[in-house]
Amino acid sequence: MLPYLARRIANYALLLFLATSLAYILASASLDPINNWNREDPTLNWDAIRANLIEYNISSEIPVWDRYVTWLHSIVTSWDWGVTPKGESVNGLISTKIGASIRLVFAGAAIGMTGGVALGAWTATRQYKFSDRAVSLFAMIIISTPAMVIAILLQVLAVQINRSTGYQIFEFTGEGSGFAGRLQHLVLPTLSMSLGGLASYSRYQRNLMLDTLGADYVRTARAKGLIKRKAVTRHALRTALIPMATYFAFALAGLFTGAAITERVYGWHGMGEYSVNSIAGYDINGAVAVVAFSGLCTLTGALLSDVFVAVVDPRVRVS
Repeated sequence: MLPYLARRIANYALLLFLATSLAYILASASLDPINNWNREDPTLNWDAIRANLIEYNISSEIPVWDRYVTWLHSIVTSWDWGVTPKGESVNGLISTKIGASIRLVFAGAAIGMTGGVALGAWTATRQYKFSDRAVSLFAMIIISTPAMVIAILLQVLAVQINRSTGYQIFEFTGEGSGFAGRLQHLVLPTLSMSLGGLASYSRYQRNLMLDTLGADYVRTARAKGLIKRKAVTRHALRTALIPMATYFAFALAGLFTGAAITERVYGWHGMGEYSVNSIAGYDINGAVAVVAFSGLCTLTGALLSDVFVAVVDPRVRVS
């Protein structure tokens, strides 16, 4: 198993290097940081601005290849991902944004994944009953509703609850301070992110469970006297989790940069918001750092997918 994982990690590292390098070249060729300033403003010190951009290694006056070599050398020798057009350290910004995203993403992902699997498996065992149809209707409504609308509706509902109770139960602007304050500010954005995952994962899991519940090995287990609960959990659910393990790994990787809407609505300054702002601000180094982080998350998801499948499916471990 270890040699296999080592080969996979080496392949993923090479892919990440190539993807990040290509992203830097494309960003350098298409983003001009000088556009952050009004070219028609005569009061600006353009000589100083151009000198700063040259010093930051993001000026369009420097050939793209020369900028790439300098940027790559800084990363290899000192893990320095450069600065923004305003002179801010990308390393410092990214570390702050990643921390905020981790606090937001993992709670929502955990609730969405575990709840979606449990709900999907349960509704599959109650196919076409009222509970199954009610859950299916609720899931389709959530899936069909844009994430921004869900986030705003939760805010409106929270305001009404706060007013009716006379207490500030819900806070939803920013991250808050202190342990209790952070938890209070985390409730609504976590619920906003988990609802979409809960609805979509339950649909996938239900369909997979329906396929396995009618399989020969499940019917054989029941015929041999195994109770329904154990037949469902030990045989049907275990098999249905194999494709879901792959889906979970890649879905979790994409949540970091895919939560831009939730972060903007609730004032969380994470990777999703930063990915949008870096492109809008002609931030070459910031945009490339986001691509590198996204690629790392995706390839980590691919590796986790291999591990998850090996854990769930004994046939993979044997092979």
